[in-house]
Amino acid sequence: MAHQSPQKILSTEQENAFQRDGFLILRGFASPQEVQMLREIAESALDPVIGPAEFEADVRYPGAPTSREAQGGDTPRRLLNALARDLRVRQWATQAAIGKALQSFFGGKIAFLSQCHHNCFMTKSPGFSSQTRWHQDIRYWSFAKPELISFWLALGEEIEENGGLSLIPQSHRQAFTAHQLDAMKFLRDDIEDNQPLIDSAIQTSLQPGDLMFFHSCTFHAAGANLTQERKISLVFTAHAADNLPTPGTRSAQYPSLPFESSQI
Repeated sequence: MAHQSPQKILSTEQENAFQRDGFLILRGFASPQEVQMLREIAESALDPVIGPAEFEADVRYPGAPTSREAQGGDTPRRLLNALARDLRVRQWATQAAIGKALQSFFGGKIAFLSQCHHNCFMTKSPGFSSQTRWHQDIRYWSFAKPELISFWLALGEEIEENGGLSLIPQSHRQAFTAHQLDAMKFLRDDIEDNQPLIDSAIQTSLQPGDLMFFHSCTFHAAGANLTQERKISLVFTAHAADNLPTPGTRSAQYPSLPFESSQI
């Protein structure tokens, strides 16, 4: 799974763009062969579903089936524990190029891959996919600092019509009051204070093999899949070596894994 030299994976301009905007897209990062291999691993666990999995009915987001017993209630949303499903997934996710990119985002600090957050194939199926409102991933994670980075690999086209991600640039550097968030820490879209922020959002468009990094404090959202094809993404989260999970929390349930780059 060779890419360009991990020491040169990012330019200074790309590093600065991530720090400024809270996200960065690397076009064509994964080869067509890697995309096909990873998508086949996911699809082999979707029909029938091989657990552990999260279902659309579990999250109760807008548009989701009301229960597992309702029509579409058996629609999977995430295939969990992606790292344990196939050795090739772990090899791809912990490769040196990704570790080096993350290290540059973390100011030169070695990165580690969390097994406790994301670590999944994210799916959106036609007919019963839900909408995800504006949120920050860090809201339910427990680390010494809210400085984690997720990386999202598109295993097919991702656009607005099939539920591709929208992000609010620079939101990772802003402070938010309790008034701006609801009880579940979603960004409220019913108050005037939040409208300029929401209006600044950008809709991403990803092609198979594109890799997107985004900060855990960057607000993002996604609509339902309105197409006839299932959307599949591979998603992981990383933290710097000195940013440890809080003992006794879900974030500390499993040990984090080193990237190949941390051995360099």
